[in-house]
Amino acid sequence: MPKLLAIAYKTVKRGPMNEVLCANVTQLSGVEKDVFGRPGKRQVTVLSKLQWQQACHSIEADLPWTTRRANLLVDDLVFSSADVGKHLQIGELRLEITGETDPCKKMEIAHVGLEAALTPDWRGGVTCRVLNDAMIHLGDEITLLIPS
Repeated sequence: MPKLLAIAYKTVKRGPMNEVLCANVTQLSGVEKDVFGRPGKRQVTVLSKLQWQQACHSIEADLPWTTRRANLLVDDLVFSSADVGKHLQIGELRLEITGETDPCKKMEIAHVGLEAALTPDWRGGVTCRVLNDAMIHLGDEITLLIPS
């Protein structure tokens, strides 16, 4: 069963990522205290550990997952375009996958070649809309659901 491996947020644009053991996630603010959590299609970003490792392997670098600047790191899931519209259930939290998190120039600044390494196969993760307010914790089980 897939699990939530890590949670992070940033309080200012281009600021450091703050890792936490648990977080309140709301429809109003995304991951609590995150600067980009406002309502919309990109409230929360989720990164697959496997896809992150593939990107790092392709550039022969061992980078911390927070380099990607995503909010959540999950294991045992691989994202693709087929997942748009599906729901991620993380503990009591439900997120709607709204699209791909496109890699940007910040990735190239973080490490040469990282932007290109994240581009294929949705390696940069997914963007999500928060569907309900809930507290999440490291180790929460995750289910990928097709909404009815």
